[in-house]
Amino acid sequence: MARIPVPTRRPGPASRLGTGIAVLALLAVAACGTDDATAGDPEPSATPTAAAALTVRDPWVKVADSGMTSAFATLVNESATPVTVTGATSPVSPMELHEMAMRDGEMVMRAKPDGFTVPAGGSHVLEPGGDHLMLMALGRPVRAGDEVDITLTLADGRTVAFTALAKPFAGAQESYDPGHGGTPSPSGHAG
Repeated sequence: MARIPVPTRRPGPASRLGTGIAVLALLAVAACGTDDATAGDPEPSATPTAAAALTVRDPWVKVADSGMTSAFATLVNESATPVTVTGATSPVSPMELHEMAMRDGEMVMRAKPDGFTVPAGGSHVLEPGGDHLMLMALGRPVRAGDEVDITLTLADGRTVAFTALAKPFAGAQESYDPGHGGTPSPSGHAG
């Protein structure tokens, strides 16, 4: 079989221009695309969010076999506006925000429904004998060295999660405010 030569045609200037435009258009589209890691990310903010600005330092929880116990830490607000903690949760127990207050000459523990406000650029200490996070009904014993996951809820709905290390502590044996409805454990409450 004889081979028939096929004449080749060189593209003219108009054809080369069209190809060039198509390549440039593809490059422009590719440059506008985003990868999966950044797709949908909002523009960077000049001010940190409340959750990002609130840090939890030195968190710990008092060991307990059953009943109730407390968690403590220092809440640090690195933002220029106050941050209010309105709630707390843990897989170990239902939780409440508590404070210590004088009632009829006795120091009593009671719920703090307005939460803890951490001033702008300041801190708020959660400590035995003061404000604290109360674990109301332990679902399992909390032993020395255990790690307890806790999540704080802020007034704006954001959350801050942290892990508290369990430690023994025998001080600050306060009682409940009778109007609170709680009953201290037989050995007292380190709140």
